[in-house]
Amino acid sequence: MGYLDVKRGNPLKKTKVLAVINQKGGVGKSTTVVNLSAALGEAKKKVLIVDLDPQGNTTSGYGIEKEELEYDIYDALLNDYPIEDLIMSTCEPNVFAVPATIQLAGAEVELVSLNNRETVLESVLLDIREYFDYVLIDCPPSLGLLTVNALVAADELLIPIQCEFYALEGVTKLLESMRMVKQRLNPDLDIFGVLLTMYDSRTTLSRQVAEEVQKYFGKKVFKQIIPRNVKLSEAPSHGLPVTQYAWLSKGSQAYTKLAREVIRRG
Repeated sequence: MGYLDVKRGNPLKKTKVLAVINQKGGVGKSTTVVNLSAALGEAKKKVLIVDLDPQGNTTSGYGIEKEELEYDIYDALLNDYPIEDLIMSTCEPNVFAVPATIQLAGAEVELVSLNNRETVLESVLLDIREYFDYVLIDCPPSLGLLTVNALVAADELLIPIQCEFYALEGVTKLLESMRMVKQRLNPDLDIFGVLLTMYDSRTTLSRQVAEEVQKYFGKKVFKQIIPRNVKLSEAPSHGLPVTQYAWLSKGSQAYTKLAREVIRRG
């Protein structure tokens, strides 16, 4: 396991745990986790991806064959399986992944019966997070118990918002959930940044949505915007981040610049 190579080094002094979250599907959430993690890895940051979405798009986005996995994040959450034994190397030397499969879909129901149901992921990550600069949690497109676990485990949220009609629909509910978790379980939880995705500079709609999001979130919005890009869409079918699949593409350049902005934010 690549994790053993990480553990041979000293624990890192500061780890940033980011939940990449939006309860709407199709906003570029998994695309962001895969490509931002790769860009951070290329910037010599050690990154752990935790795929918490039963669809497992981040897992397959790194070329991990879900059908061949005997165990996944479900087993760490509900069967006390050691998470360090789940951590896999990826094609990016500084990026590691805890995979998800469709088995995780049952976790929402099974977590309900646990006394510590909102804090399971936080406990699971406690002993390993210090070996990474960044932990990126890919949240499911819902506000169920898996997402609540991510909100409790995270230091801050990274919210991708697509530049399409009804882009802000449902964001209010997400922010209400964040405030609830902040009050009850994670008082330091905050928004790290809001990322505009699927931006098409040729359309008035994209520009209008970008302006609307910037008015709503202000300085929380990243300066770097992720454009619509064919290479970004193609890369997952090859099991590669766009930085390796088409490193000169606009999508690759955008995520490389985003990684620099993330690092500057701390």
